Amino acid sequence: MPNMSLKKNEMPVQDPMVRNGNFLEVALGYTEEQAVDEAERCLNCKHKPCVGGCPVSIDIPAFISKIKERDFEGAYQIISKSSALPAVCGRVCPQESQCESKCVRGIKGEPVAIGRLERFVADWHNAHATEKPQAPVSNGHKCAIIGAGPSGLTCAGDLARLGYEVTIFEALHLAGGVLVYGIPEFRLPKKIVQDEIENLKALGVKVETNVVVGRTIEVDELFDMGFEAIFIGSGAGLPNFMNIPGENLKGVYSANEFLTRVNLMKAYRPDSDTPIKNSKNVAIVGGGNVAMDAARSAKRLGAENVYIVYRRGMSELPARKEEVEHAEEEGIIFKTLTSPVEILGDDHKFVTGMKCVEMELGEPDASGRRRPIVKPDSEFVLDVDCVIMSIGTSPNPLIRNTTKGLETNKHGCFIADENGLTSREGVYAGGDAVTGAATVILAMGAGKTAAKAMDEYIKSK
Repeated sequence: MPNMSLKKNEMPVQDPMVRNGNFLEVALGYTEEQAVDEAERCLNCKHKPCVGGCPVSIDIPAFISKIKERDFEGAYQIISKSSALPAVCGRVCPQESQCESKCVRGIKGEPVAIGRLERFVADWHNAHATEKPQAPVSNGHKCAIIGAGPSGLTCAGDLARLGYEVTIFEALHLAGGVLVYGIPEFRLPKKIVQDEIENLKALGVKVETNVVVGRTIEVDELFDMGFEAIFIGSGAGLPNFMNIPGENLKGVYSANEFLTRVNLMKAYRPDSDTPIKNSKNVAIVGGGNVAMDAARSAKRLGAENVYIVYRRGMSELPARKEEVEHAEEEGIIFKTLTSPVEILGDDHKFVTGMKCVEMELGEPDASGRRRPIVKPDSEFVLDVDCVIMSIGTSPNPLIRNTTKGLETNKHGCFIADENGLTSREGVYAGGDAVTGAATVILAMGAGKTAAKAMDEYIKSK
């Protein structure tokens, strides 16, 4: 009998005033009974509108039907045909603006909790699986992947399943890209990322870490090594700044540096080799998911007051609604319609405050959003001793500058067609390296598209 409740099953979570002092995962996951009950809300629509909202085209009604039958492993097998990272996507993808936004149940109530069900299935598989995936027979062809982030891992997995010998070249000492350096442990436990990567290795994917393409080795040299096609999934890790006075003071971080030190280098541990200075009052400039991650991490590091400073209003925040709600519950203070104009420091070059102005929303700009304008005579100083800039990122220019004939746009992003093909024959690109900073699932979709095109390219040679 279908479950016609208008509301999703609630996700069990840690108490906000407990979790804001630890780095354990906030969301605890559905039980089997909750998952089956939520699956019963799916109407198994004939036209499958939810699938059209998924960048990697998971057969959502089919895997949910398996949950209804309590065939959780069968549900996992359906998901894994389309997604190389289901346990990751179930946690960090913006389902509310993708698959769930197309759900028919959302017309008169809340949509089916597709993301929570995907997470449940992946976690169930990881807890019960006894065998790793089997590597297919090699087809004798080699492909190289630059970057072990979501797009690179997805491209590598799809090519490996087709029999290609795939090698990933990763600049950092650990594979995972933004999944390990950018997203905090309390949203995405790193063991889950590593489990997903181990599954790819079982398919035959090789991962070479500490290899900076453009410095350690160049793209042209990869072709000389026998790789017939190359995918660039190097992300967008170069932080943007506002270029206001005081950004070079001690205690000013980019969100990338701050989160990398927290997530990858475990700066929150007492024995960390790279600790972050204890700060009492922290301001995060920006309003996206990365800003929420930085703010919630700062709170867990012991800050008394953590401010989100954003030049538009609460309704214009680009971060996921769930992340904003979790931040509010954990005591993050939102100072919207506010923009910094100068970071203040003492004689020792440490941050002592941030000079700001109040904003108001004017006419819409080219993006359709109302343009923030400065309120006259509204200047004030926010008492902070740490400032984290979270206003976007762009691709590192190293690969572009060391590879002839590889075109980029004015933002430094690689120019690629709908199949991921760049201006160089045999070189494909996708994810943030092409789009600029975007979502994990969109990067994965680009990796899938490129893998298919690379397969066709090599077969046509």
